[in-house]
Amino acid sequence: MNIVVCLKQVPDTASKIVVKDGRVLEEGLTWVVNPYDEYAVEEALRIKEKLGGKVTLVTVGPERAKQALKDALALGADEGIHVTDPAFEGVGPYGVATILAAALQKIPYDMIWAGWKGVDLDQGQTAIILAEKLGLPHVSFVTKIDIAPDGKSATVQREVEGGKEVVQTQLPAVFTAQKGLNEPRYASLKGIMAVKKKVIPEWKAADLGLNPDGLGSRKVELVEVVPPPERAAGRVIPGAPEEAAKELVRLLHEEAKVF
Repeated sequence: MNIVVCLKQVPDTASKIVVKDGRVLEEGLTWVVNPYDEYAVEEALRIKEKLGGKVTLVTVGPERAKQALKDALALGADEGIHVTDPAFEGVGPYGVATILAAALQKIPYDMIWAGWKGVDLDQGQTAIILAEKLGLPHVSFVTKIDIAPDGKSATVQREVEGGKEVVQTQLPAVFTAQKGLNEPRYASLKGIMAVKKKVIPEWKAADLGLNPDGLGSRKVELVEVVPPPERAAGRVIPGAPEEAAKELVRLLHEEAKVF
C-alpha cells in the first residue's frame, strides 16, 4: 500500500501572534507540523504497519518547511519530498492543489491523506481541490477507516454535524483526517537519528512541468491582517439569584438586543 501524506508547516498555536502594518510578523514564531496533518501521518503509518507498503510525505513551502518533513520522517515515514520554488510564493489553496497534483504525477499512490484544514488560515480547501484535479473520490473529516482485504476499497466513518456517517469508496482516494481518528505517536530517538541520514529531494516548478507564469492567476493577495478588538470587561450582576436572573434577561433584551 503506497500512501502519500500532504503536509503543511504552520505556526504553533501556542506562539504569540504579533500583527504590525497589516501583517503577521514571522519573527519569533515557532513552526510545527499542522496538527490535523499529524493525524494523517499517524493513520498512514498504522496502515503501513498493518498492510505493508511505503509512506511518502510531500510539502509545498519555503526552506523552513523542510523541518516539517524531518519531524514526520522521524515518526517512521519512508520518504519526504520538498516542493519549493520562488514562483510558488503567495499561491492560495487552488495553486497549492495544482502544485501537489503535478507532484503526485511522479509518485505512486494507493491513497492520499492530509489534515482536513490548516490551523493557520482555516480554509480547508486544498485537499478537496486536489481530489478534483486528480479525478479521485474524496472523504473528509475521517475518524475511522477500514480497508478491504483486496486493498481496492475502504469503509470510512466521518464526522458530521450531530453524528457519524459511514461511507464506502473505491481506492485510490483522498482522505482528510479529523481529531479522534487516532492518537499521534512521538518520535523515538532511533527515528530522530535516522532522519539525519535521509536525503530530502527538492522539486522545483520546472521539475513538475509547471509554468511559473501560469501560477500567477492562482495567487491570493493578502490585503490586511487585523487583530480582533479587545473584549470588554464582564459585568457582575449582584443580588439574589431570582432578581439577578431578571436583570440579566432585561440587559440581554434592552442592551445586547439578542432577542
